[in-house]
Amino acid sequence: MLTTKDVVTRFNLNVVSGEGGLNRPIHNTDISRPGLEMAGYFSHYSSNRIQVLGTTELSFYNLLRDEERKGRMRKLCRPDTPAIIITRGHEAPEELIRASKETDTPLLYVDEATTRVMGRLTTFLEHELANSTSLHGVLVDVYGVGVLITGDSGVGKSETALELVKRGHRLVADDNVEIKEVVKDELIGKSPEIIRHLLEIRGLGIINVMTLFGAGSILLKKRIQLNINLETWREGKMYDRVGLNEETLRILDTDITKKTIPIRPGRNVAVIIEVAAMNYRLNVMGINTAEEFNERLNAEILKNSQQQKQGDKL
Repeated sequence: MLTTKDVVTRFNLNVVSGEGGLNRPIHNTDISRPGLEMAGYFSHYSSNRIQVLGTTELSFYNLLRDEERKGRMRKLCRPDTPAIIITRGHEAPEELIRASKETDTPLLYVDEATTRVMGRLTTFLEHELANSTSLHGVLVDVYGVGVLITGDSGVGKSETALELVKRGHRLVADDNVEIKEVVKDELIGKSPEIIRHLLEIRGLGIINVMTLFGAGSILLKKRIQLNINLETWREGKMYDRVGLNEETLRILDTDITKKTIPIRPGRNVAVIIEVAAMNYRLNVMGINTAEEFNERLNAEILKNSQQQKQGDKL
């Protein structure tokens, strides 16, 4: 749960009053500048948002009559209001300070431009309050593509990740991947802090990838773009040999490309994943080898069919 205290700590904000409300939860990523509220219109006041008062709002407030000021600020401070932030070094009105103390609404101060404060806050809130989940798997950065390796326990995910790290790629997470959907169709994966930089190899134990291979072998977080699902080779099962079948893996509300790789002795899975990552980049650029091959094949079949018809006529 994200609280006002987390925002104060993250952005080093000064607390003017309302310290008793610093544990109020923040559930909304939107931020409001209550201009209409300063004019007295509270019918659609989004009280569950962080409220930011800048030069425009405070200069208008100073034009109000004395009897109007107290009521406006009291209505601004609601039990579900996470915080009210004063920007650009302005002094907080006395009526706002009194209302903040009466309702325990945190009143914060920052000496920065209003638009800059709102931009930084919005980015922080969208990341912290994004939909999240966790998956059993390994996340590796291969040629700039975030590859999520999944499969049954013991199929060789960690060993494959170790081989990829030895080949110059970067490990993000092993065993458990924490995933957030920061914006639509964009998944960001990272490792839980307790197992960060660690890799479990059966028969060998837990190794620290950063200590063994250097800082260039790890990455704190990465956008997930491709899923490689490893499974033990099953006799009789038909596997895609051309690449025309398009599978997807749905995580939260986002679909990512999925490739199923059968595992059997002698297959170099790390090399296959490298090629899959490079091929994914080509597909993103509009180059699809499988479709080109299928078009060539259809053209050849059509050509042979026409030649056969001409031969039958002769």
